[in-house]
Amino acid sequence: MKLKNMPKEELELMSYTDLTEKLLKENKKTMNTPTIFRKICDLLGYSDDEYTSKIGDYYTSLTIDKRFVLLDNNEWDLRDHHSINLSLEDDDDEDEILDEEEIEEEPESEEEDNIDEINTDEELDVNEENDIDELNIISDDDEDEIE
Repeated sequence: MKLKNMPKEELELMSYTDLTEKLLKENKKTMNTPTIFRKICDLLGYSDDEYTSKIGDYYTSLTIDKRFVLLDNNEWDLRDHHSINLSLEDDDDEDEILDEEEIEEEPESEEEDNIDEINTDEELDVNEENDIDELNIISDDDEDEIE
């Protein structure tokens, strides 16, 4: 049954996305968001204020629903009308593949080996003098009292 021939009560029970699907199937052409939603609002008897306040949520529902696809010209269509062509280009990958014999490990530079050791001796010398002044010697009995 065409949307125009359906009673308003039945249309009100349908979601906007269901109405959109029926519209796109009936018209057999792609449409942009404002055009589709204007037709839905006309079917449901919505005012211009309701159209304006609800169009953002309507657009969000279209983007989430997997039945629809947004085309390059900013028009919506049913995903079923479009196929996805995936092509894997193996030609480029073959050039980059090397035999195990051709792969050589590069020796690590001395700088990389010594990165963790930089400035550690200097820091210890400087800090040792300051730390010694702060040390306190306590007996085992005093240690038990602290815990």
